Amino acid sequence: QVQLVESGGGLVQAGGSLRLSCAASGSIFSINTMGWYRQAPGKQRELVAAIASGGRTNYADSVKGRFTISRDNAKNTVYLQMNSLKPEDTAVYYCHAAQPIMNYWGKGTLVTVSS
Repeated sequence: QVQLVESGGGLVQAGGSLRLSCAASGSIFSINTMGWYRQAPGKQRELVAAIASGGRTNYADSVKGRFTISRDNAKNTVYLQMNSLKPEDTAVYYCHAAQPIMNYWGKGTLVTVSS
């Protein structure tokens, strides 16, 4: 089992920045990809950014150039630096970790961007 705990959400004005953190614990030895998804009210959950154990990253088109995902393997933590935030970035952000046969999710952290 893997436990994921997110932190760093909150309220920010448009154009501002936030940094999300996700700390993993438990059976983390076989985690390959970690990432962030988000779900806005009335919408489906969507991938925001992901990072593989080797460092390869993948971003949604809507956040490219504004968000940066990073990973500290020594701390078992993944980060999402969000800059130039827009009201449409408002959502609950979920941390995700993938093992070969299991997927794990955090409980989510709310990000609200005011206009």
